[in-house]
Amino acid sequence: MESERVESTIPSEARLVFGEHVELAAEFVELLASHGVERGLIGPREVGRLWERHVLNSAVLGELVPRGARVVDVGSGAGFPGIPLAIARPDLDIVLLEPMARRVEWLTEVAETLSLSVTIERGRAEEKVVRRRIDVADVVTARAVAPLARLAEWCVPLVRPSGSLLALKGQTAAEEIERDRSAVRKAGGGEPRIVRCGAEVLETPTTVVAIERVESGPSGVARKRGRKKH
Repeated sequence: MESERVESTIPSEARLVFGEHVELAAEFVELLASHGVERGLIGPREVGRLWERHVLNSAVLGELVPRGARVVDVGSGAGFPGIPLAIARPDLDIVLLEPMARRVEWLTEVAETLSLSVTIERGRAEEKVVRRRIDVADVVTARAVAPLARLAEWCVPLVRPSGSLLALKGQTAAEEIERDRSAVRKAGGGEPRIVRCGAEVLETPTTVVAIERVESGPSGVARKRGRKKH
């Protein structure tokens, strides 16, 4: 009966996004709605919108991630966007980076319960020892972590040249870009652009600020890989 109840609560959009892995996603939602609330990782008011606002919102980010990419999810918290991304895209090599011990414990339990092949690291992206330990990635993701300027400072160094920082943002994305463009450039990022993910599936697409990592020449001026110096 329990499996039938879970089955009946899976939205059609989830079946499109997760495909054959949708049952794992449903199990994650159940964990969030029960233990996640009990442990203060998810607010009680969020239970009714876990699928749309959190799980699907995170999973559609996979549209921007190349197959087989190495991904570092900064500030994973309750597991967003890293856990839904790992469920939808088992081809990815995902590192969940989280500084708080109780959240690391939660992420570890979720990964074991769902048999997800992810790496969980405790630490902060801005710490040099952490950067050395986890090395650079093809893609770095972040959701509800910090304003764009600070996020770029913390995360762009974790991105390999020509890789991308994908920051899940809300309605203020354009304003943040205007305000923090110079800070992004100083951190080693290229021109930020807004991308909508899940537009063909979700009623409200996910807003992502995508920033390509560029290389810095000897003068410290950011430049694209392969561009000649003048």
